[in-house]
Amino acid sequence: MTPPPAAAADLVITGCTVLVHDDQERIGFQENAAIVVRGGVIESVTSADAVRGRAAVERVDAAGQVALPGLVNCHTHAPMVALRGAAEDLPTEEWFNDVVWPIESNLTEKDVALGARLACAEMIRGGVTCFADHYFSMDAVAAVVDECGMRAHLGEAFFSSQGPRGRERSLEFALRHRGGAGGRITTVLAPHAPYTVDDADLTATAELAHAHGLPVHLHASENRDQAEASLARHGVTPIEVLRRTGILDTDVLIAHGTGILDRDLPVLRDATGRVAVATAPRGYLKFAWPTTTPVRALRDLGIPVGLATDGAASNNSLDVWESMALTALVQKSTTGDPRRLTSRQALHHATLQSARAVGLGDGLGSLAPGRRADIILVDLTGPHTQPVHDLAATLVHSARSSDVRTTIVDGRVLMRDRELLTIDVPAVVREMGERMPALLDRSHGKRIQDYDT
Repeated sequence: MTPPPAAAADLVITGCTVLVHDDQERIGFQENAAIVVRGGVIESVTSADAVRGRAAVERVDAAGQVALPGLVNCHTHAPMVALRGAAEDLPTEEWFNDVVWPIESNLTEKDVALGARLACAEMIRGGVTCFADHYFSMDAVAAVVDECGMRAHLGEAFFSSQGPRGRERSLEFALRHRGGAGGRITTVLAPHAPYTVDDADLTATAELAHAHGLPVHLHASENRDQAEASLARHGVTPIEVLRRTGILDTDVLIAHGTGILDRDLPVLRDATGRVAVATAPRGYLKFAWPTTTPVRALRDLGIPVGLATDGAASNNSLDVWESMALTALVQKSTTGDPRRLTSRQALHHATLQSARAVGLGDGLGSLAPGRRADIILVDLTGPHTQPVHDLAATLVHSARSSDVRTTIVDGRVLMRDRELLTIDVPAVVREMGERMPALLDRSHGKRIQDYDT
């Protein structure tokens, strides 16, 4: 008896090499493959021959390209692209107090929306399909995510200097937008950091997280100076502050962690919540911080370490591809071991570990049946990627974000053959240029907060 024909797919991608994970989560590659998508979900990863003649609403010929899970930017401040290059070659304290926080006191919701729109365009073009954002006026960011088709993990940041209302706004935002944009938005509570949010507010945040089933995203032990200042003033590290306030009993994403000390490792290991760390190495190099995120030590504890860029005001770009390469190189340098991180380990951090870091590891991070169809296609035919002796190494150390040809989220094509389909970049740049004089004015002498760890 002839089997009935398969139902029409929404999208079929053919002729590509697919990055896959085996049952031990080891990276591999399936050649001359095809990906079938229905209802925003991957139906199958199969051979190109198997889908010949398969009915589909849309087809993409990806011959000569590699299909990867969409990249996740695990910690950024997307609207800060408006400050790209505004504060250069400065120590951290001057960067915050003299430039960034005075400028941010001028921010309007319109500025945030424009910055988020430009940032999303940059990330889509670089193969980022999901980003974890921690900023202000986040209703505007959620609206941009809904418009442009990306996936996002969003939190309204607050300081204790704002009083109880800051924490309340963070909760209200999280509850209002949880599950938004057709399920593409997940939300968090977003205290800024232990040096700007006091113990009472952190404890209250942990209680709210438990009460409402929300994760927490914050900066902690960003650098060694912060850890040493906390020890000198309070007798505990920032990580130990998170333990005593209950934050480590929640699902928490810690940004940076370059100041994590050896004494912090058992604290993180014994946390009762799901702990993850986001690393953004370009900014650490730029600020001349003496240490970096202890990726190897954290990974040995089973703590996911996701890749990030931080905001473009410090990092100058939202290029997670660059973060992947730098994470591998910096870890080799700081550990003195060229065998860590390998290219395949770096790809694991860029895929499954990054998805887990933002709490989406059940649906993102690999290309397999049942996973959300967040897919990027990377063209490796350029002279800078040829010849290919080791595909993993080529992807990590030779390929660039500009090699991403197509970006797909939930089965919807957001960029095809380098053409953005959901954002009008020239219009955004034009409007942002008109806002620059007012945004960059620091003559008022105000700042939204003091950087004093």
